[in-house]
Amino acid sequence: MNETGRKWSTFAICLLVALVPNIDLTALNQAIPHLSADLDPSATQILWIADAYGFALAGLLVTMGGIGDRIGHKRLLLIGTAVFAAASAVTAYAPSAELLIAARALLGAAGATLMPSCLSLIRRAFTEPKERTAAVGAFMGIAGLAVGLGPVLSGALLDHFWWGSVFLINVPVMAAALVAGAFVLPESRNPAPGRLDLPSVPLSVAGVVGVVYAIKEAAAHGLDETRIYLSLALGLAALAAFLVRQGRVAHPLIDIRLFRHAAFTGSVCTNMFAMFALVAQSLIFSLFFQLALGWSPLKAGLAGLPGAAGAMIGGAALAPPLIGVLGRARVVALGMVVAAGGFSLYLVIGLHTSYWVMLPSMLLGGLGMGLAMTVTGDTVLASVPKDRSGAASAIAETATELGGALGMAVLGSVLTAVYRNVLDLPAGVPAPAGAAARDSLGAALQAAAQLPGTLGAEVAAAARGAFVDGMHAALAGSACLAALVAVFALVTLRNVPKVIAEAEEPEEPEFVHAP
Repeated sequence: MNETGRKWSTFAICLLVALVPNIDLTALNQAIPHLSADLDPSATQILWIADAYGFALAGLLVTMGGIGDRIGHKRLLLIGTAVFAAASAVTAYAPSAELLIAARALLGAAGATLMPSCLSLIRRAFTEPKERTAAVGAFMGIAGLAVGLGPVLSGALLDHFWWGSVFLINVPVMAAALVAGAFVLPESRNPAPGRLDLPSVPLSVAGVVGVVYAIKEAAAHGLDETRIYLSLALGLAALAAFLVRQGRVAHPLIDIRLFRHAAFTGSVCTNMFAMFALVAQSLIFSLFFQLALGWSPLKAGLAGLPGAAGAMIGGAALAPPLIGVLGRARVVALGMVVAAGGFSLYLVIGLHTSYWVMLPSMLLGGLGMGLAMTVTGDTVLASVPKDRSGAASAIAETATELGGALGMAVLGSVLTAVYRNVLDLPAGVPAPAGAAARDSLGAALQAAAQLPGTLGAEVAAAARGAFVDGMHAALAGSACLAALVAVFALVTLRNVPKVIAEAEEPEEPEFVHAP
């Protein structure tokens, strides 16, 4: 195989590996009602089924990025692919909620090996700057489309098969990638990485998981529970200890000197804030289509595809040439302004709005985010030495996960607060039904179904109307944040060149060797 063929074969294998976790992320949401009927999990177990993957993924990204730089990203990717396939099979046939939770956590641990390794291998394969940018844009754009395909694929499977089918389909795809990768992928590792600093691993895991857990719990239960503050305090303390240690050991898990690069730091922060603005919109529209409009999961998944297609067009087709015309800072800012415009258009959408009126807002939101996040992702990879690209990718992915959790918590709380404030229930609603209706739209529709015909219909209509008001408030927040991110990108990335030369290793400082 010639060099060009090997490069694009590497790209295809990495893309295939990245598609599966992205589809899996949204597939679970569709499968939960079906597996709940089969396994009868408790409410707490349902939460852990949903969150175990994300906690393991976020907590282990930094560690896996560092391990990949040491043992080689090809080796780590093949290990992670094999484990992901095995864990998917266990998930599909899990006979109990406890085993399902454990399998989802194992899936998250395997998933943490995949994205940093994929990006590092692409960085290694595509050395010419413009070609690398095009490859990163295509990779991120198509991977983003996979998130939109998740509800469609899982909806189609659930219409014909049992809930485990949405996970079992991962096995043959990952098996094919494993075999092809063993023969095709190049190796990518730091030639002189040093030993793995084992004390840093639990500090990074405890820090990230503690913070993410606190954010998720605050969004779900409010701020009046002691365990939320305890988790946040422990998480922040662990992160602080982790960062201090990284500056003291000779071979840190992540090189904090990377943050001296304005291009790297600005891109990581921009990605985090952009995901903050984006992630709530994705969940809100899923709820809007399925609960407020009453669409099936398959129809809702198909309806959301234009946004994913817009992200693919923005990332794969538009970002690379626009960098050469406008420069990186302006392209990121343009993308965020376009996304803000798309989010703003959501404010005219109501319960009786035609789908064709929704289409421009979805396309613009996806297009803008695809533009911005492709450029920042490419900038992260280009601004660090290729031997450290695994750790750099892991840092960026961790920041993205944190931004998503914050967005879900803050903007989700805005939606809930407005919903509860404006909900005007009709007279005659029993107190238990009224309390349930004020909890969420889903609970309101369940309560309405238990009430007499006219009264139930009035409760459902009031809840749907209140949800739309809350959705407008949250999306207005997303639009404002996206506009602020555009300004932030213009400032932090203003001196980043259009074409970033091969980054060199920073000078080695004197280290105080920690025990």
